[in-house]
Amino acid sequence: MRTITSWDIFCRVVDNYGDIGVCWRLARQLVQEHGHTVRLWVDDLRSFEKLCPTVDKQAEAQRVSGVDIRHWGNDAQVADLLAADPHPAPHDVVVEAFACAAPEPMLLQMAELARQSAAPVWINLEYLSAEHWVSEYHAMQSPHPRLPLVKYFFFPGFARNTGGVLRESHLGAQRATFEASPAARQALWHRLGVDDLMRESPDALRVSLFAYANPALPTLVSQWESAAQPVICLVPEGLAATQIAELLGNAGAARAGARWTRNQLTVAVVPFVPQEQYDALLWACDINFVRGEDSFVRGQWALRPFVWHIYPQSDDVHLTKLDAFLARYTAGLAQADADAITTFWHAWNGKPASLDWAALVAASPALRTRAATWEQGLLHLGDLAANLVAFCEKQVK
Repeated sequence: MRTITSWDIFCRVVDNYGDIGVCWRLARQLVQEHGHTVRLWVDDLRSFEKLCPTVDKQAEAQRVSGVDIRHWGNDAQVADLLAADPHPAPHDVVVEAFACAAPEPMLLQMAELARQSAAPVWINLEYLSAEHWVSEYHAMQSPHPRLPLVKYFFFPGFARNTGGVLRESHLGAQRATFEASPAARQALWHRLGVDDLMRESPDALRVSLFAYANPALPTLVSQWESAAQPVICLVPEGLAATQIAELLGNAGAARAGARWTRNQLTVAVVPFVPQEQYDALLWACDINFVRGEDSFVRGQWALRPFVWHIYPQSDDVHLTKLDAFLARYTAGLAQADADAITTFWHAWNGKPASLDWAALVAASPALRTRAATWEQGLLHLGDLAANLVAFCEKQVK
């Protein structure tokens, strides 16, 4: 009987941080909570370094947080790295994250193992979606057309018969400890360089803004400026910070430490925090704007109202995914509160004219309550890492 103890995870970075964010979180959880060996193959180490500053973007092979990291170059480079590795063969599980194709040298070695003894479990880890069809396709098989290999499609999701979403076992305890500690919150503000802002404006709404460049942002900034309650917007260096700087007449000044105040709005550009520190920022804010997949999930675990900027796709396919999630998330909300979040999310994802900040703020108490009940529902699904381990164990027994 085989036992799953080691993993190869392949990641191609598509939208700067989302893909590698999920893969890095999964890799660390497999190492730290399951005691497994993980070799993470990444094609873009520069983007990876933003999430994990200890990553050396020049290194072909390195070890960080117990994870073996390999630069995924061309097939020849992969073959060379495999040959130089103390464990050159594929690990027990080979994961292609988000439909990226494992390199040919790895597939050939997987096929050779299949002929000699037993093939690794081959997983296509799909994108997260709330659409109903996900449950039907989760765990489906696909034989390779020319090699003795079978691929399994593993779908994260928000319903039974899906893989669930990533959540570390200690996350709830960490959040509770942070929320019970004014000193922890103060230390966060100090690290971000905004402790003076928080002291001077204790009644302001604290908003974190992580987004792609967005045509709705000018409307939102305008509404923040005239809001009934002051707004402190914390925006990390990146696309949204650059856009806000241009809106406020400070093009080229979107670096950490920059600040602008206009009427009821204060914007502070903060450093791009490592992945392990991002949760604390979400816990400390009143409303969080998140994007892509990884921060989208962390926004849900933060138990705060959040606004999702979904990754845009051709033919507006992403809007179908947006509405599928909204349908699940707004179930049970009063109609006015459901309308507030639905309208705002639609505005943020392509219909700026309908954006209504005041309505979202008014719905915030109900949305905080909904966040807690939503969390309980997700917990019943189990976390994605543990579900993936259990699924792979089942395939080798």
